[in-house]
Amino acid sequence: MRDFKAKFSLWLYSVLMRAAQPLLHLKLKRRAKAEALYGQHIPERFGHYTQGPQSDLIWVHGVSLGESRTAGILLQGLRAEFPGMRLLLTHGTATGRSEGMHLLQEGDVQVWQPWDSPEIVARFLTHFQPRVGLLLETEVWPQWVAQCAERQIPLMLLNARMSEKSMRQALRWPTLLRPAYAGLQGVWAQTDTDAQRLQQLGASVQGVLGNLKFDAQADAGQVAQGQAWRRALKRPVVMLASSREGEEAAWLKAWQVLQAQVQQAPVVGQDAAQGPAHPCVQWLIVPRHPQRVAQVQALLQAQGLKVSRRSAWHQGPAQALQEGDIALGDSMGEMSLYYSMADVALLGGSFEPLGGQNLIEAAACACPVVMGPHTFNFAQVASSAQEAGAAVQVDNLLAAVQVAMDWLQAPQALVERGLQAQAFAQQFGGATQRTAQAVRLRLAQLKA
Repeated sequence: MRDFKAKFSLWLYSVLMRAAQPLLHLKLKRRAKAEALYGQHIPERFGHYTQGPQSDLIWVHGVSLGESRTAGILLQGLRAEFPGMRLLLTHGTATGRSEGMHLLQEGDVQVWQPWDSPEIVARFLTHFQPRVGLLLETEVWPQWVAQCAERQIPLMLLNARMSEKSMRQALRWPTLLRPAYAGLQGVWAQTDTDAQRLQQLGASVQGVLGNLKFDAQADAGQVAQGQAWRRALKRPVVMLASSREGEEAAWLKAWQVLQAQVQQAPVVGQDAAQGPAHPCVQWLIVPRHPQRVAQVQALLQAQGLKVSRRSAWHQGPAQALQEGDIALGDSMGEMSLYYSMADVALLGGSFEPLGGQNLIEAAACACPVVMGPHTFNFAQVASSAQEAGAAVQVDNLLAAVQVAMDWLQAPQALVERGLQAQAFAQQFGGATQRTAQAVRLRLAQLKA
């Protein structure tokens, strides 16, 4: 009876995914207006490719920007464990694909992820014939699992995480998703808590190997540039990092409250009209998704604020930024520069119920973090960062801005926080090597 329910659920799911294909076309057409890459290579999403048939590829799936950055870390270990490997890299979002372009070597292939209906996934697997599929963090698609099992292609979930919210959502259709998780041939979790939740969903967890993101190395050139720019500005920089929709507006309200307080009771010897929230602070806002930069700029300018984009800093921010300007990060691949430029970072994605963003990159750049209440995507990392003194958690953006202002009043203590953040990022390394070795050993077990 259980087997019948699972087969029926997969059949019903496949019917729904087939029926949704016209909606996917419409969605891609709409998104391509803001991000042209969504309008390119569309047939790949439906299993049609310009590349000739392939074989013996190692398939790595990094759905979006964060996962593609994690893929870059993982690939360092995979290329060491599998010399001469050829990569098949797939993505679901434009930012993920843009980031992934930098990871390719000669002989590698990059395409959009296949839409999860049986015919499309079958065409994808038949065309590329990967020897293994490696999914990152949360990406488990029922037809991917079923079709890989049918073709005896091992499909594994690496750096796996599972929030309480995501687990509850998955359990709403247990006859579909339990078999999908159970069908994975290898699962390695970030934390014990992630492992327990994945096991509740039916996954056979082989081990807990830590978070690959702790092995990320800050770009040394960007770090040096960011630090030099901060010194040249001669005023502290507070950054709203990887902000998501709604958070810039919340920051703006917090800024207006703090600005009013400064004007009512200015600090002795300082001109309260000089800048936002604190007379000597340089604000830097870096939206998570580059297609939102123009929207954020319009929001700020509508309130009478002057905005200076990173792309206009031809001779550096010290020459481009006037006091009172809001700096706006409009580039990709420069988070190490932005974090190194900042004295404090307010963590985007955590002030709206979105689960937070990865704070490890900030810590690696010695930038202490103020988080909002929503960190469920990185709960263990957020908790550990607080214990290490690398971060604090507050209820909202107004409280976050106030904490940042307090920190700036004690420069030596802030430097110490930065060193604690850097030490925190360094103490959990090694997951890349452990994960790559685990994949190689698991493949050997499956072949035996």
